[in-house]
Amino acid sequence: MPAKAQTPRRKIPSLDALLRSEPGQRAAETFGRALLKRTLTQTLDVVRAGAARGIDPPEDDVIMARAVGLASSAATGLNPVINATGVVLHTGLGRAPLPDRAAKAAVRAGRGYTDLEIDRVTGARGRRTSRAELILTALTGAEGALVVNNGAAGLLLSLAALARGKQVLVSRGELIEIGGEFRIPDIMAASGAKLVEVGTTNRTRPSDYRGAITSKTALVLKVHPSNYRVVGFTATPTAADLSGLATKAGVPFLYDLGSGLLDRYPGVPADEPSAREALADGADLVVFSGDKLLGGPQAGIVLGRADLLERLRRNPIARAVRVDKMQVAALESVLMAYATGAHGDLPVWRMLEEPAERVKRRAERLARSLDGELEGAHVRPSEATVGGGSMPGYAVPSWAVEVRVPDPEVMSARLRAGSPPVFCRVDEKGVVFDVRTVTEEALPDLTRAIQYALEGDDLADE
Repeated sequence: MPAKAQTPRRKIPSLDALLRSEPGQRAAETFGRALLKRTLTQTLDVVRAGAARGIDPPEDDVIMARAVGLASSAATGLNPVINATGVVLHTGLGRAPLPDRAAKAAVRAGRGYTDLEIDRVTGARGRRTSRAELILTALTGAEGALVVNNGAAGLLLSLAALARGKQVLVSRGELIEIGGEFRIPDIMAASGAKLVEVGTTNRTRPSDYRGAITSKTALVLKVHPSNYRVVGFTATPTAADLSGLATKAGVPFLYDLGSGLLDRYPGVPADEPSAREALADGADLVVFSGDKLLGGPQAGIVLGRADLLERLRRNPIARAVRVDKMQVAALESVLMAYATGAHGDLPVWRMLEEPAERVKRRAERLARSLDGELEGAHVRPSEATVGGGSMPGYAVPSWAVEVRVPDPEVMSARLRAGSPPVFCRVDEKGVVFDVRTVTEEALPDLTRAIQYALEGDDLADE
């Protein structure tokens, strides 16, 4: 009688057997048994799901290799990458790169004790963000400032402290989602405030707000659509309009700027509001992010009336969303660049403001370095973008090197798997390296990464 064939599920090795195997023991010595056990469990879960669909499991060494790959990725932590996408504030790649001085300040704060929350003169406890807040008020003319760990936290804290259990008026056209499923209505609900929609998606007037204000209204909220644009038959009240009607009604006006332009700078679109302008137009509080147009670390910054900020500080959520010492150190350094007129040296602004001709010369150098490897590389105009939910629709003239290959997706995957990993754009003809977001220092590494991705396969068009 013939032996009964094993089902795919019965062919799957046990977790214990894999851990006891020689490769398993070696991997456990390298990564620790706990981490290897977790990654093997995850890998086996995927294999079992495939077996349930009738798919034969891979060999034991393949299962082990997948688990070791996961463990290795976790063990090595974050990896430096080359951003050749042309997206300056690429959220997936960490948004704003810090200047060297700010990065060193963060390392210095992280590796030892600091005077984070202590007054060196009196020895009394102080406030960890007092230095950053002093610089922010000096730069913007704000009465006070508060720093938390991100922009969403700044909005959540403001709503919870000023409007819990009460109504907040906001235009239907400003009920945004900024990515990661962060939506204004959701954060409003989490804060305990009650959302009152006014106007329509494309047209909202000051009269819509006036008609909705009642004794239960606690805030008028304006949200800058920093990651999209509504064009055509549109209307929206200005910050000055909303400030006037909020003042008349006796309620604060909160302006969520999102992208965090600190002041008006050359080349920035006129419809991108700055913190200084919003305060001058009468906003009682403004909220924005630190790692977008400000060019600093992840942080949320709230500027405005000192009495309102004190209410935020006393709210229990303030403790939950405070910044750590490394964020504080990096932010202080970046803010001092603005204070001394050196904001143009920040990587974000250097990339945005670099003349296109200089970018073109860098693209030409990259193309020349690839001449001996393939004939399918050529320099072409490109359009870089700001990214990070900032200045949507604003294109920055740029230059790129396009490498024509039969399978651009395969080439892109090889580049991402390289060392350092390279992220670029893909089109129907090949892979595109926009060098506005590639520094001069990174060009040799980018050249080697492209050459390595092409080695051993006939990927380049001849």
